[in-house]
Amino acid sequence: MADNRYYATGKRKTAIARVWLKPGTGAIQVNNQSVDEYFGGLVVRGRANHPFALTDTVGKYDVVATLRGGGKCAQADALRHGISKALLDVNTEMRSPLKKAGLLTRDSRAKERKKYGRKSARARFQFSKR
Repeated sequence: MADNRYYATGKRKTAIARVWLKPGTGAIQVNNQSVDEYFGGLVVRGRANHPFALTDTVGKYDVVATLRGGGKCAQADALRHGISKALLDVNTEMRSPLKKAGLLTRDSRAKERKKYGRKSARARFQFSKR
């Protein structure tokens, strides 16, 4: 790729992560903030670093990501999905560990739509016999 930058898109629910990888020190920047500033928790940092840990590339790539839509957890999963796909562009031999961990498959679970005549997607209004 041009000037050693790798791009991928990650998705989860309604969250979309546009991810750019470039060789560096392992800094992760999300929406012009550090990961800790943006998410404010250690759990999310672990999620973002999971693809790097599986492929032995911790601290070798800088990540610049733009996140939109969804909640914080869905955005973290979208970021992880995007990083995994970008690592695949870097080296196709990383496919098997990422695939075994299920990081290349988009998690397609989403909220079920509300149906007419019902309270929510599946819940019904209380039935009254009399």
